[in-house]
Amino acid sequence: MTEVGEATEGPVVLGQITLPGRRRSVAYARAFLRDLLPCGHPVLDDLVTVGSETVCNAVAHTASGGQGGRVMVVLLADRGAYRLEVTDDGAGGARPRLEAEGGGESGRGMRIVDALARRWGYREDGDRTVVWAEFPGG
Repeated sequence: MTEVGEATEGPVVLGQITLPGRRRSVAYARAFLRDLLPCGHPVLDDLVTVGSETVCNAVAHTASGGQGGRVMVVLLADRGAYRLEVTDDGAGGARPRLEAEGGGESGRGMRIVDALARRWGYREDGDRTVVWAEFPGG
């Protein structure tokens, strides 16, 4: 049992929200993430942008965007870092990847994530996929 004032080990969930797999949920995810860190925080804009891109990708490219689909957004703090996790309903085995720069108007989402996050990746959770991105400062 943890006593008051005693340090805990492991990540602390700062916030979690489950949204319907609709385009309008991207704006809700941005607002949710903006409310979790103080205005002017050095990683706030990058974190919100990455959250927006990953939620948009989940809605556009996975079963989350289908009838009854959901996207879960979680922000954790652990050992001097923030970790953003976006869980989708799966994409039939397809996984997030960096697209080669083709000059088009789409296909840049994970390149933006790669540029703004300290590091990123994904893990499988059954049929679902959890895309995570880390930022300095937690």
